[in-house]
Amino acid sequence: MSVQLTWCDSLRADDFPAVDYEHLRQRLPGATPFNHLGWLRAAELALQPGQQLRVLLGHQQGKLCLCLPLVREAEAFGPVRLSVVRHLGHPLSDRIALLIDLPPGAAGQVLRAIRRGLPHAVLQLSEIPGEHTDDSWLGRWARRSSTFERRLTCRVPVHRITESDRQEVSGDPRYKLRRARKRINACGAQVRRIIPTSQDIEGLLAAVSAVEAASWKGDDEVGIFSGEQRSQWMHQAFTALAAEGLVCLVLLELDGRCISYRLCLLERGRVYDYNLAFVPTYRDLGSGRVLLEELIHWGLDEGWEWVDASRVSLENSSHQLHERMTDQIEQWRLSCYSWRPDGLVLGIALRCWQWIKPRLRQYRANRAPVTLESSTQESPDAITGHSQR
Repeated sequence: MSVQLTWCDSLRADDFPAVDYEHLRQRLPGATPFNHLGWLRAAELALQPGQQLRVLLGHQQGKLCLCLPLVREAEAFGPVRLSVVRHLGHPLSDRIALLIDLPPGAAGQVLRAIRRGLPHAVLQLSEIPGEHTDDSWLGRWARRSSTFERRLTCRVPVHRITESDRQEVSGDPRYKLRRARKRINACGAQVRRIIPTSQDIEGLLAAVSAVEAASWKGDDEVGIFSGEQRSQWMHQAFTALAAEGLVCLVLLELDGRCISYRLCLLERGRVYDYNLAFVPTYRDLGSGRVLLEELIHWGLDEGWEWVDASRVSLENSSHQLHERMTDQIEQWRLSCYSWRPDGLVLGIALRCWQWIKPRLRQYRANRAPVTLESSTQESPDAITGHSQR
């Protein structure tokens, strides 16, 4: 069956098929809150000069079967700037699904349309979950690319909510939770559960953004509310999602003031633990575990099935859900390099670096001095392990 592909310049345009988009999103089981139209429209409003949005729509027998909102911008690669295309929402969308309800046989046609409509050196899709076989959509895109890179960005811990969660958690987390509850009770702080509405979400966002600003995330300017662009995006996105009951908050309040929170998104029985922060003055309370426990108990009461860490660091993640995880989800960054001269050169440079990097690491390891004292104090296995890092 043929697919009719067309371009649209905005998700906010009067002729954008918003109802059909929502039907498509609901049909695909992997869709996340970051595919929600309210989230993406807020991301569109936060685009900066030089970022170009185009939305590729695909219809089959009159039904919307594909919607890819793509952003092209020039990005520095050493001394040159080259065109990169990404899915709208980068870098604050923690997990996306490609809204494609078509057989993989249409993959080539869609990729050709993207390359014609948004000429680029590289098409980079971040935070894509799951395996990608050679016969999948992305597998077919890989075969049509001059170079294809598939890089693991994180292993997300997830927890299946069951009746056993009504029992006290075992092991070391039990004692950490007990100590945290004791400290919280001693200072008189209270835990609250909130499902915000479009009427009260602004006040709640003001409270949690103030906590984030006071935390290390605010100091390092890496928070979701850091800067005008991000703050605008978050306020508009959460307002849109709250209007549909897709936001939940667990707060720790002292004398009516928020001192710690977990800000979450809801989608089909899954709770995405999107953002958390605490006021540094109260770091010793250990509120994070208490709020996570409250979120799990809330899920039991509401019939939610999963608590999902949304996104974590690939190495040395400190997310407290690791202590209770029952599964994990791998998320990938997929880069399809074009056959244009800039895509070919960039792909060749990547392959050269991939060949040089392990040899350079081994060379540096071999040159690292090993003193006689360390040789006698460490076991042979320990020395070997040191030389490999």
